[in-house]
Amino acid sequence: MTAAVTLPDERWAAAVALIDAAPDATLVCHVAPDGDALGSMLALARVLRARGIDVTCTWGDERWAVPSSYTWLPDIDSVVPPSSAPAAPSLLVVLDTASRDRLGVLGPRADEAAALLVVDHHAHNSGLDGVQLIDPLAAATAVVVEELLRRLGSPIDVETATLLYVGLVTDTGSFQHSVTTPAVHAVAGRLLAAGVRPEEVAQQLWGSRPFGFAQVLGAALSRVALDRSAAGGRGVVWTWTTTEDLTVAGLSMDEIEPVIEAVRATREADVAAVFKQDADGTFRVSTRSRGGTDVGAVCAGLGGGGHRLAAGFTSYDDIETTARKLLAALETAPEL
Repeated sequence: MTAAVTLPDERWAAAVALIDAAPDATLVCHVAPDGDALGSMLALARVLRARGIDVTCTWGDERWAVPSSYTWLPDIDSVVPPSSAPAAPSLLVVLDTASRDRLGVLGPRADEAAALLVVDHHAHNSGLDGVQLIDPLAAATAVVVEELLRRLGSPIDVETATLLYVGLVTDTGSFQHSVTTPAVHAVAGRLLAAGVRPEEVAQQLWGSRPFGFAQVLGAALSRVALDRSAAGGRGVVWTWTTTEDLTVAGLSMDEIEPVIEAVRATREADVAAVFKQDADGTFRVSTRSRGGTDVGAVCAGLGGGGHRLAAGFTSYDDIETTARKLLAALETAPEL
């Protein structure tokens, strides 16, 4: 069986040495964190605290808030706004990104920390040095963290396992994406053996939505557009949501992320995109590929990043310009 994470032993040893030497650690994930970012960060934080390390968990959004969709996660009440993060931690651990830009207002911390550890699985990363536990072949950052915990010799309790499982199912699309290998299922098996209740996690992540979500989904689907000739003939489907949609429905930005899953089901399009208007007028763009287009490379070229089949970027243009730029970039996108 192919290993879930393929990194040299000396890299793991260097990461373990940093952790063993740290009296305190600040753990930072990317802005607008998803399940893998939060799950990986909080799982590692639990283990570091059990080892006697003073841990701070945060992320660098200017308008900081805990994502409504993840308020049920174990230890989520331990996170703090970026303004409360230490200015010069003994160890800074960056999770689920290796891009300085994706750290938001916390980007300068990468230069101020005494030591830096990067734990990630994205192929598109830049701007951060330090010890790098980065494996683009890993299915999720949670998989890298799970191996790190094994290397630390730290036992995993049910809460830690649940956090890692959230990261795993989030980034594998509930084990539907091509990154799902026998080794990934072996990781899942270890987490289930630690006590994870998959039915409870699934209910929290996908089985329960506020009524307002149906309202926003309806509005988004009423605007959906399809261009079968786009992306080199592979087809693109897209739509958008507005701040007014969210206000009427009483939802936050993170609660409408699943809209992309409904749009991506369009058979005639390899690429799906949703442009979500933020309070400052910008658009958070989510993209997905059915398997023919590297949207991670496209979004990286537009200032964002992500995976080959799921990625995003922020647009400072209006809807028409945003769509035009995305379609133009998709014309030269790498095929998979």
